[in-house]
Amino acid sequence: MNASRYGRIERRAVLRGLAGAAVTSSLGGLARFAAAADSLAATTVAPGLTLLTGAGGNILVLATDAGKVLVDGGGAAFNKNVRQALDGLPGGPVAALFDTHWHLDQIGSNEALGTAGATIYAHAKTRQRLSTGYYLRDDERYEPPLAAAGRPTKAFHKEGTATIGKSRIDYGYLLEAHTDGDIYVHFPGVNVVAVGGVLSPQSDPEFDWFGGGWLGGRLDALTRVLALGDKDTRFVPSVGPVVGRVQVQAELDVMAKLFERMVEHVRLGETAADMQKAGVLDGLGRTFADPAKLLYDVHKGFWAHHNTLTHDIV
Repeated sequence: MNASRYGRIERRAVLRGLAGAAVTSSLGGLARFAAAADSLAATTVAPGLTLLTGAGGNILVLATDAGKVLVDGGGAAFNKNVRQALDGLPGGPVAALFDTHWHLDQIGSNEALGTAGATIYAHAKTRQRLSTGYYLRDDERYEPPLAAAGRPTKAFHKEGTATIGKSRIDYGYLLEAHTDGDIYVHFPGVNVVAVGGVLSPQSDPEFDWFGGGWLGGRLDALTRVLALGDKDTRFVPSVGPVVGRVQVQAELDVMAKLFERMVEHVRLGETAADMQKAGVLDGLGRTFADPAKLLYDVHKGFWAHHNTLTHDIV
């Protein structure tokens, strides 16, 4: 593949003009516990902030003087283990839960925690899907609405701040990055940002094009979360380890290169298979476990946004 074929394309110019190594190992002071063979793993990310893994998706738990604050609740199949793990952590009952998006590995504890009195925060798109049900393309079935107790009670459109006990929590929308309901949750007191599915330091990036996510949105999201912190900020994805700015910037750089290349090939009307043969993923600085699926999903997302790429695309 001739690298010169891919001249730099400024993404925002395209959208407007043409349209008309994980740092977890170096965090220090990490504490882990396992109460039983089937328990979750708990890692101390910062004072009072714990990461639970092994429940389908990562769960972040902040201990406050007014109760625990969770970011995501794992999958429903892990409810028993999640409850056991939470009982072993400080902070009292769960006061608040933030859904980073509406995928099943994130909202499995909603009903139980909502029934127990937790306030559930989410983007309005997430509340809409959980309240009305939605189609799961990969499973070829409809997911029914979540029980009323599990639906978000504090929905927002852009951004906001919650104060729980003495802890400040900032949150905001990440437009069409992984799904149509992605958010970040920022804990400024400990310099940690939960970013949900918009960052994939370990697994292939997932673009739920059927659920509103696409590569252009992911670029905006990664750019925005990088602007939230400083050189010491740590970022927690839905899947994989806690990482630092270097890893987030590396993924942003890869996605930016891929975007530039995709614009050229989409304008030529090529299929995802054509693009793979042409070497669109070559030389990005990262390899993918399932490149065919990645390109298929990215390609579908681009066609869903074809009217924002150029005035004469067919």
